[in-house]
Amino acid sequence: MGSERITKDFLSSILEEPIEEINLDENIVLRREYLKGKMGVVDVLAKINEKEYCHIEMQVGENNHIKERLLYYWSRRYAKTIKESEEYQALKRTISILITDFEVKGLEDLRMHSKWKIIEENGGKHVLTNDLELHIIELPKVKKMQETKENSKLLKWLKFLENPESEEVEIYMKENVNMKEARTKLEGISEDKRLQRIAELREKAILDEKEAKYTGYMNGLEEGRKSIEQIVRRMKKANFSIDTIKEMTGLTEEEIEKI
Repeated sequence: MGSERITKDFLSSILEEPIEEINLDENIVLRREYLKGKMGVVDVLAKINEKEYCHIEMQVGENNHIKERLLYYWSRRYAKTIKESEEYQALKRTISILITDFEVKGLEDLRMHSKWKIIEENGGKHVLTNDLELHIIELPKVKKMQETKENSKLLKWLKFLENPESEEVEIYMKENVNMKEARTKLEGISEDKRLQRIAELREKAILDEKEAKYTGYMNGLEEGRKSIEQIVRRMKKANFSIDTIKEMTGLTEEEIEKI
């Protein structure tokens, strides 16, 4: 129940709406990684109020196609909310939350947290559907924000993500038991969950590589290659067998040895 409580607290600070009930997908991963020695990361898929789906993802490292990628993963999740035999009205509201450690190109003038829907262009008041909802949170902008009554709770959680071991976060944890428990969980990931995450990272790396080949953007190809190499290095460090690494990454033994 601890993970559900933590996620509920974090999501409510972003969505700013009541969450009565929350269920976490079996493949939930609450994990910890580092960027320049300080980045805490959360990657969660949740079902809220028994009828809506929400995916939270941290993107580490700038991606030229981050907006398209966000919409693509939202569409995949949205399509899974309906069964083949069901009518379209069975589709469920799907929320994607992207948290980046860089400022997204084209959003420089917006606040750290921007919310997106399909809105009629001329009037700008009519929403086509509430089923689509995207949130983009840019961590570099957190440092530019001053805490206010409206955004104080979200800011504290974002500072936790930026550096869960900072002195500032230590103070926040005295007031928020969910944040304290979140840090404990980040320090105790099971091996099974690590393997699940490796498989997920591999899938995303392959998609990034395919995108690069299709569009001709070599930086995307390089990102996919680096992601695969990063996975292999982590598995080697964790003393995984060569056979396991081959199975999880699709690389040959010779390619693995070169990394």
